[in-house]
Amino acid sequence: MSRALVVATIRFKDKDRYNRYAAAFPAVFQGSGGAVLAAAEEPLQMSGPRSDIEKIVVLRFDSEEAADKFLNSPDYLRIAEDRDAGADVTSWIVKAF
Repeated sequence: MSRALVVATIRFKDKDRYNRYAAAFPAVFQGSGGAVLAAAEEPLQMSGPRSDIEKIVVLRFDSEEAADKFLNSPDYLRIAEDRDAGADVTSWIVKAF
């Protein structure tokens, strides 16, 4: 079983709502078995067409199944309401090396 990364790109719509999500995230994430590898606002774009991405987050899990379980857990889905109200988020689960 290979590790999995969750990579999310974020554009803010309502920073207060997103901040409420961000404040609740650590308590919900604790015990998931995952790790936050990166969470950067104003990422430095190195190539490609100009992007309006304002934040990038990278999480690591022991497997794709563990990532999916966390992202679909009732506790996470509850706080994700603030995430979705506060930002346009695009995310992927990718295999880690």
